[in-house]
Amino acid sequence: MIISPDQVRNLVLEKQIEQMEEEKMNLRLDMDVQKLEIEKLRKVKNKAEGDLDSLKTDYKKLCFSMRTAGLGKT
Repeated sequence: MIISPDQVRNLVLEKQIEQMEEEKMNLRLDMDVQKLEIEKLRKVKNKAEGDLDSLKTDYKKLCFSMRTAGLGKT
């Protein structure tokens, strides 16, 4: 069986298309994983910011209580 140059070219192109489709699928999976990681980091960041705000509030209350009780003076 003799394969024409056009058939060879078509086979090569089909193989390249298959490889590109596989790479595209892998890139989509990578993108999905990165989206999940970003969402997880956002949740951690938001919790940390909330904790920081809570600590700031507690610190202000403590300073006010110390001033009221006269403990802040030396």
